[in-house]
Amino acid sequence: MNFAPIVIFVLSTIVVTHGGNRNTDDSVRFDARLLTVDANEGIDLADINKDGKLDVVAGRNWYPAPDFAPRPIRQIADWNGYVESNGDFTHDLNGDGFPDVVAGSFLPTVVHWYENPGKEGLNLGQLWKQHVLRDTKISKNEGSFLHDLDGDGTPEWVTNSWAADTPVTAWSFGESENGRPTLMRHLIGNAGQFHGMGFGDVNNDGREDILFGNGWYERPQGDIWARQWKRHADWEMGQTSPILVRDLNGDGFTDMIWGKGHDYGLYWWQGTGEKTENGKLKFIEHLIDDRYSQVHTIHFADLDGDGLDELIAGKRLRAHNGNDPGGNEKPCLYYYKWNSIEFAFVRHIIDEGHIGTGLQIRSADLNGDQKIDIAVAGKDGTWLLLQK
Repeated sequence: MNFAPIVIFVLSTIVVTHGGNRNTDDSVRFDARLLTVDANEGIDLADINKDGKLDVVAGRNWYPAPDFAPRPIRQIADWNGYVESNGDFTHDLNGDGFPDVVAGSFLPTVVHWYENPGKEGLNLGQLWKQHVLRDTKISKNEGSFLHDLDGDGTPEWVTNSWAADTPVTAWSFGESENGRPTLMRHLIGNAGQFHGMGFGDVNNDGREDILFGNGWYERPQGDIWARQWKRHADWEMGQTSPILVRDLNGDGFTDMIWGKGHDYGLYWWQGTGEKTENGKLKFIEHLIDDRYSQVHTIHFADLDGDGLDELIAGKRLRAHNGNDPGGNEKPCLYYYKWNSIEFAFVRHIIDEGHIGTGLQIRSADLNGDQKIDIAVAGKDGTWLLLQK
């Protein structure tokens, strides 16, 4: 079972130095800025105050560009070594043009949205008004996603549970009878979840599927809400990070990238386009890195501007309060560049010893220098990594 998830306002800048282990003169390098220290592990980016600059949203606070000084959003209780929030998602719920925040938690079943107070309220540092979006009646929530499953341009709310008997459910945004924002339920499957979720066309039929650490749900043709999806128990990865899906080696078959959320190991599985004797999709496993544990979130971004994405991953510090293998080892954060000749990832250091991850990694140009920056939040702090 996984729970991921006092504010000390600390503004400082640490120049990250690299040593040992594979960094070369052409490596992308960052200056790191610590924004705050708490147990929050969710983070998102949005233009909160509509000044044309991307701001950071992380747990109790938002941090406006360009100074990224903290301003309040909401109060969140501390719980069992975590905070009662398993991710931050920005979305304009009431259509006023100002991004709001949607957030759930681990054991509580209610999803809330926090109403952006607009320019005047933001300037006054007001707390954002909390609204119930939906009581999903679903607990044991590993993490959530805003993902456009049906292709209508508006994302659905999809929550991953670590409990295999939890229904697989997507929730679309709508209005209740009193005209207030709510979530409308769509059942994907009665059970079959597990720790780790992803989206992608895993069977190469042109339709996006939903993946878990213990198999996948096949997207049907036509109206995806008209029937339940077919589940395939094709693999057992264990407790994984979110699963990323793409064709890495250009052979036309879908590959999967994932990490062990509570052990050592970051992998890519090479799709073969074949099936085993019992009809399961066949993959070839390749190790990317096993020198640190608790790879709990992974992210693709083009850091060096060459048009090709790098893989960003790191250690989620104390994911089970130090009870995982390597759980109390120092945090670390890396990017991996894909070698298209050797079909392998090459590791580059972002930071070792100070910065890890929580449940989300975000990337964008945050200071207007046309370079991609990184934002992370975990139990070692909320950090901005501004590319040099």
